[in-house]
Amino acid sequence: MRAFLLTGLSIVLLWGASLAGAQQITDEQRAFHDRWLATAQRAETVLNTKRASNASLEQLRTEIVEFRDTFNVSRTRNSDRIETLQSQLEALGPAPEDGASEVADIAQLRQRLNDQLDSLKVPEVISEEAYSRANGLISEIDSTIWERTKRELLSRGPSPLNLALWPEAYRESRLALLRLYHETVENFGIGAVRAQVQDRLPVIVILTVLGMVLLVKGKRWSDRVGNYLRSLGGAGSGVWTFVVSLTRILIPWIGVVFISFALQFTGILGVRGTLLVQQIPYLSAVFLSLDWIRRQIVSYAVLNDPEGPIATKATQYRIYVGLLAVFLILEELVRLFERIDNPSEGTLAVISFPLILVTGLVLLRMMRLRRSKFVEPDQFEEEEGHKVGFSSAIDLVQRVVYLLGIISPVLAAFGYVAAADAIVFPAVETIALMATVIILHRFATNLYGWISGKGEAAGDSLLIVVVGFVLTVLALPVLALIWGARSAELAEIWSTLMSGFDVGGIRISPTIFIVFAAVFTIGYTLTRLLQGGLRNSLLPKTRMDAGGQNAVVSGVGYIGIFFTALLAIISAGIDLTALGYVAGALSVGIGFGLQNIVSNFVSGIILLIERPISKDDWIDVNGQMGYVRDISVRSTRIETFDRTDVIVPNSDLISGTVTNFTRGNTVGRVIVPVGVAYGTDPRKVETILSEIANAHPMVLAHPAPSVVFQGFGADSLDFEIRAILRDVNWVLSVKSDMNYEISRRFVENGIDIPFAQRDIWLRNPEALSGNPTPEPDVAPQPARPPAIKPMDLTEADMGDGAGNGDDY
Repeated sequence: MRAFLLTGLSIVLLWGASLAGAQQITDEQRAFHDRWLATAQRAETVLNTKRASNASLEQLRTEIVEFRDTFNVSRTRNSDRIETLQSQLEALGPAPEDGASEVADIAQLRQRLNDQLDSLKVPEVISEEAYSRANGLISEIDSTIWERTKRELLSRGPSPLNLALWPEAYRESRLALLRLYHETVENFGIGAVRAQVQDRLPVIVILTVLGMVLLVKGKRWSDRVGNYLRSLGGAGSGVWTFVVSLTRILIPWIGVVFISFALQFTGILGVRGTLLVQQIPYLSAVFLSLDWIRRQIVSYAVLNDPEGPIATKATQYRIYVGLLAVFLILEELVRLFERIDNPSEGTLAVISFPLILVTGLVLLRMMRLRRSKFVEPDQFEEEEGHKVGFSSAIDLVQRVVYLLGIISPVLAAFGYVAAADAIVFPAVETIALMATVIILHRFATNLYGWISGKGEAAGDSLLIVVVGFVLTVLALPVLALIWGARSAELAEIWSTLMSGFDVGGIRISPTIFIVFAAVFTIGYTLTRLLQGGLRNSLLPKTRMDAGGQNAVVSGVGYIGIFFTALLAIISAGIDLTALGYVAGALSVGIGFGLQNIVSNFVSGIILLIERPISKDDWIDVNGQMGYVRDISVRSTRIETFDRTDVIVPNSDLISGTVTNFTRGNTVGRVIVPVGVAYGTDPRKVETILSEIANAHPMVLAHPAPSVVFQGFGADSLDFEIRAILRDVNWVLSVKSDMNYEISRRFVENGIDIPFAQRDIWLRNPEALSGNPTPEPDVAPQPARPPAIKPMDLTEADMGDGAGNGDDY
């Protein structure tokens, strides 16, 4: 046995030694770490001096992010192996105290495991430290760039209303155009450039011709594509109109790109010309996109009166959108002029102010137009009963844009040109983004309405609501970029979301959430399928009653959902230990705050196990009588005899008094009371009632029905028919049948059913004739109170006499 143990220990030690050697830091890793130390030192120096440009800081930040991503992977690479080694050490037990001896083999194994653990922790510790340092440097770079941007936006420059700045602005602008012209002419005068143009002339001509053809023929080709698509079906849904609208801007844009490539391919453009031509595809995309948005929105308007005010507003809208597109393009050209020629602040202020002013005025004018698709709101309220147009959130954004259109020119006039520029043009882009989201949502609605055949009713479906939510979420990063957020910052946020964050010791990330949702959805679906198979296929073939079948199906559902949630938590990698701590901390509060819910839940489990009541039982609880239709976790649904649902907490059914008329079987008793006049032969009445009871098909022969002579009432001799029915649910129908038969037989045999008779005593009868009479010597006796027959409420008093138990 000892030899076997020593052999096993030797194998473990050799395997551990080889693994430890493989985990030593390699030369390549040391070189990578040295490069990181140099980059980190350089970044700290740059941040301390605060002289680097924003572009240099962004480049440095990109390098640090690459290092950080590598360290993020390295710091958790050996976590599984470290956890295994720690478990092995725990299995060996604690090390002996000082002076105590330990078996040599176990001591040697413990030392080997500790050495492996230390060798694995070295790269992890180094990576963790480097990861934290990289995070800190990235935060410092972001703070530096943000402080510079904030200082630039809040800085006040020269006012564009200062006329002394205008000559200088004119001179610098004219000089920039002349430089562009002379640069191009000088390049064309070089022989090598002309030779290059001649060599590339065929390609240049082909690109130019293709571009011009696409610009000229694009609309006609788009219409042909639309006619072909409409022949496939879906006419009137608006789907193919949307697709054609996209081709109308895509084909001309491709033509512009071809012409731009042809100009760059010539080589005659200088630095300024090349930078300008490279911006042409972007600028044309801006113009075509706004024109597309304008066409889409106007197409949704109601233009039944071409000469009326509605058409005038639509025409104004076209003009305003076109002006905004032109101003956005001019603003991009001003930014290009700033990057190339570095003009003075006064020149930039003078050039930018007209664009800011006119853009603000256009925004103000656009916001004054009707916001309900250019139709009077009252018209839609009359036709559809509600306002059609932008939602309240969009109305709020429009009011904010309206305010920005007023503030921006005022800020620019006082010298805050950078702040005004950072407000008014992003406002225009925000409107364009919102319009794009609305258009795409409208297209999704039309597409789903066409595919599903629901038409306009598809707009109320859950899928379209989800699509709208997804489009809104996707638009948020674009909105952040419009208002000055850097792509690096958005990438940082995305990286943080993907890596997750800790909540009470539990790691939460999109990956964990997706895995949890996917596993839970699959498990929940399988549970419901299993319940459906049991309810519809397996259990009906057994001898189990309906209540037992319902209990089994409900129990399978509870167990399936519990294990599904447990499996989803384990699959997502959520630490149940940390979750247990959180649950323990909340247990006291849950116990006090949700004690009624917990009580009802436990009561529901007891109802399913003990089954004192089952589905379709006829019960009476707290004065509510009806049939049990469903037993859920918290409550039980009872359908009363007037077809209303009563929700009863399960705890009331367990702790209260419940009458179950059909528990286990449907056999029940019916009592039919009847009274006959005094002087009638009781035996004859008994014989007639016995014959009536025995003749009814719902009355059981064993035990036989009985007739009871209840006693002498105030006005009648009281009898009762007491019979056991094979189905108590027909108690009202049986009562009705017996009463009909009793009436018929009593008439045939001359038996009267009396009605109550009462004596009336008048205290002062002389007052009725108007002749008062002297009071008698003897005081009158007090009036005798009328005899009142006690009334017993039976099942008949609770029904409507329709004939069966369902009428309760």
